[in-house]
Amino acid sequence: MSAFHVPVVDVSPYVSGGGEQERAAVAAAVDAACRDVGFIQILGHGVPDEAVEALADAVDALFGLPLSTKSQWIRPAHENRGYTPPKSESLALSAGVQSEARMKDFFEAFNVGTSTADHPDADLLAEHYAANTWPSVPGFQEAVDAWRAHAGRVARTMIEIFEDALGLGRGSIGRLATHPIEVLRLNNYALPAGTDLLVEDDLIGMGAHTDYGIVTILWADQVKGLQVLADGRWHDVSPADGALLINLGDLTTRLTNEQWLSTLHRVKPPIVDGTILRRRSAAYFFDGDAEAVVGPLPGFLGEASPARYSAVTVDEHIRAKLSGSRAGVLNSSAAREAERVHAARG
Repeated sequence: MSAFHVPVVDVSPYVSGGGEQERAAVAAAVDAACRDVGFIQILGHGVPDEAVEALADAVDALFGLPLSTKSQWIRPAHENRGYTPPKSESLALSAGVQSEARMKDFFEAFNVGTSTADHPDADLLAEHYAANTWPSVPGFQEAVDAWRAHAGRVARTMIEIFEDALGLGRGSIGRLATHPIEVLRLNNYALPAGTDLLVEDDLIGMGAHTDYGIVTILWADQVKGLQVLADGRWHDVSPADGALLINLGDLTTRLTNEQWLSTLHRVKPPIVDGTILRRRSAAYFFDGDAEAVVGPLPGFLGEASPARYSAVTVDEHIRAKLSGSRAGVLNSSAAREAERVHAARG
């Protein structure tokens, strides 16, 4: 069996201008990665180092605050905004399975996203486009908004590459995201000081799940913990220097009728001398327009490839997922995702 690795692809021909052959080579490499592991490292993305450093500083400043301070920024679960305390979510529920761990996922997070001002039917879909809460941390909003802008550009670049990689016309996927639901989730994996920690506990930083939307743009530090399922086994993934991690979401799986599978992944930061090593990440979820209808595209259907999914609106799909992860309700509509998680457990 060959050693597992996450392919590294330089996408600069799509970012800074490249010839037809160069872009075709990028598209072919992305197609191979999406069919193999559903996870890619990209270089040449055009995000400046200063933006990465500012984001990391903002993450540190926010999560370094006392829990009592951060807790004032907790928002209702259905809004998917604000602060999430440790051990208040179980991501496995979003994939239609119960968590194996003795405790809920121990990460803490902070979410911001598209606001109501960006959507023509904001009043009808307020929870997907809820107003943001901004903590009183100097420079935080500026750094986070700058990162969101960069990540949004990268997401749209990846959609262009996806369309070429799949042999689709320009806009085949992009038309689903004219005013998309987008959420940037800042994650901190560390248990509060003084937490009793037993090595034999099956502690989960973030339970096995797939992301919900079209594509995820992930910045992460190089502390181990992120694991991807491939060939029936969990493999550690750490980004190469300067790389962003790209993984597929469930909507892309629907669009391609499972020719490309959303990435099944989890987070289990290592325990050293009874202490969990702190790990940080920022996941930008690009989920499409709330009212967009997503089902298998015609090019992926045929006598030998019947539709594995019925059409669903992005609104319906995301609501069902969030009711699992944030509201603690088992997602009964995630049957195929649940099959993959159960298979991984053996």
